[in-house]
Amino acid sequence: MANNWIDRPEGGAPLALRLLCDFAFACGRAPARAILHPITLYFMIRRGPERRASRTFLSRVLGRPARLADVYRHILCFSRVTLDRLFLLREGTRRFEIECSGLEEVERLLSLQRGILLFSAHFGSYEATRVLGMSRPHIRFRTVIDVDQNPAMSRLLNELNPELAETVINARESGPGVVLAMRDTLGEGAIVALLADRLRPGGKSSGMPFLGGNAQFPTAPWEIAAALGAPVMLCFGVYLGRNRYHLKFETLAERIARERDGGRPAAEWIRRYVNRLEAEVRGNPHNWFNFYDFWPG
Repeated sequence: MANNWIDRPEGGAPLALRLLCDFAFACGRAPARAILHPITLYFMIRRGPERRASRTFLSRVLGRPARLADVYRHILCFSRVTLDRLFLLREGTRRFEIECSGLEEVERLLSLQRGILLFSAHFGSYEATRVLGMSRPHIRFRTVIDVDQNPAMSRLLNELNPELAETVINARESGPGVVLAMRDTLGEGAIVALLADRLRPGGKSSGMPFLGGNAQFPTAPWEIAAALGAPVMLCFGVYLGRNRYHLKFETLAERIARERDGGRPAAEWIRRYVNRLEAEVRGNPHNWFNFYDFWPG
């Protein structure tokens, strides 16, 4: 199985994505959720590497050999969250019950006028976090996303909400542009959200125990955090079923000092992040959306 996530082809042809989107908005969320069952079955049959990766992950987190029914439920959860992304971007949160915890801590850290680095993972709904910034105009968000990984989906989401699309920082931009954009945003007292679980090819990493095995996590987010000096929070947008989500915000550090200035090594911060991520994954395993071999070797 190829363990390099960046080499995996996008799931779903552009025309199919467009048809699903048109059907969802024409017929509503409930009919659209109903047709996700044959779509999920088709995806499970056709995408062998993702199916095997799901089974490997679920066997780890469930503590028993995963069955095909478990894999189906896992992929169906991913399909449902993906569908909800369309409605969240076009309509905001009106169709959803979104519980938030830790918002008072977000407000406290924003009052320090140093912005916030918000670290998340490919777990649950990242889109719900982005839409939160729309529903609270005084909380300004920019997100670091690899828009080239899934170009058809990225184009569709951008069309649904061009205003939100303008806040995206493309993670695949060459040179120092990404870090400079993050620095400028933090300097305006805003939030920069990014995913810190996937290792890019050739990037520096730190091996961490995760779900009973050793997995590699990138060090770059933590090195950037130390260089920029902004408070770091964790965020998990957990899908709870039906139309319910729980956004959890919690402070990791008010400042991550550079190691040369007496700060902790990046590995220590990664370990804290991984420990929290593992706890969330164990509590809601079907929210894990890394469909590739996370434990190569």
